[in-house]
Amino acid sequence: MERAVEEHDSGRQGTFTAEGTDGCLATGHTPPVEPLEHLVSEEDIRRGERAGAKRSKDPGFLHFFAVLNGGLILTALAIVLFKTPNHFAFGGTSGVSVILSTLFPSLPVGAFMWIINIALVVLGFIFLERKAILWSVFASFALSGYVSLFEMLFPGVSTTSITGDMWLDLCFAVILPAIGSAMVFDIGASTGGTDILAMILKRHSTLEIGRALLLVDIGIVCIAAVLYGPRVGLYCVLGLFAKTLVVDKAIESVHLRKVCTIICKEPLKVETYIVKELNRTATISRGYGAFSGQLVTVIMCVLSRREAVKLRRYAREVDPGCFITIVDSSEIVGKGFRGVN
Repeated sequence: MERAVEEHDSGRQGTFTAEGTDGCLATGHTPPVEPLEHLVSEEDIRRGERAGAKRSKDPGFLHFFAVLNGGLILTALAIVLFKTPNHFAFGGTSGVSVILSTLFPSLPVGAFMWIINIALVVLGFIFLERKAILWSVFASFALSGYVSLFEMLFPGVSTTSITGDMWLDLCFAVILPAIGSAMVFDIGASTGGTDILAMILKRHSTLEIGRALLLVDIGIVCIAAVLYGPRVGLYCVLGLFAKTLVVDKAIESVHLRKVCTIICKEPLKVETYIVKELNRTATISRGYGAFSGQLVTVIMCVLSRREAVKLRRYAREVDPGCFITIVDSSEIVGKGFRGVN
């Protein structure tokens, strides 16, 4: 009899909606989950609201400007210290500038970056709205300025590697711009240059932008292979593919969060810990085991990496046999995380 009631309850709980819950409350039935409102003090609520507002707060202008310039400085250092002396032309305005500085050695890489970026900015003002390219224009000129500045500060590095190891230079030529791009993209800006060209193509053509820019980068790498020989050319090919992978991973890791799902024998303790100790909330649902048919409480929440470690440790303490899944997510939008744009 008890098993029959349990199976009936599990089927009924699985079909609850908000309206269904109200109806059950009206008829005296228990809701599918128990809210923690009576266990949380006013101070807990205010502390949680302050923590959520702080996490989802948009950065101020000074923070935005500092991060943007920090990303551009890392990119410029990679161009001057590692790309230029090894003739690494992976694509973009820096790749074209490296090639042009070889064909026309009277001008450095920084000068050609100024010329190319000025041309792209003029095209942007012709084909795009000025508001749409404001920060891209600034980034283009700032990156060119930083490259020229570092060329003056490090006059000998344009012809001689600072490490003497091409493989080591390749690693830093990929990693530094990847970190810089991740910083810049995270605040909603760009490094300029070919991004302006991408916006023009997107607005005035039906070309697939990613493929078009990739073909341009491949063409630059092929020219580099002809100019500098197969050894440098193969390094450029490797750098092109590594850049794509590393940049994507770097961008994802900036806002990496953990989606935690927990099924345990002490769900109320775990829920209370999430709300009161981690200043987070969770989505609670009911399910049942396919084999046993037992009704269980499923707790799902999104946490930072550090918070996920704390929650896992606590859940294992209160129930050593609990079931936990933790997966990565790099795009969480909502209250307590990114604001909705």
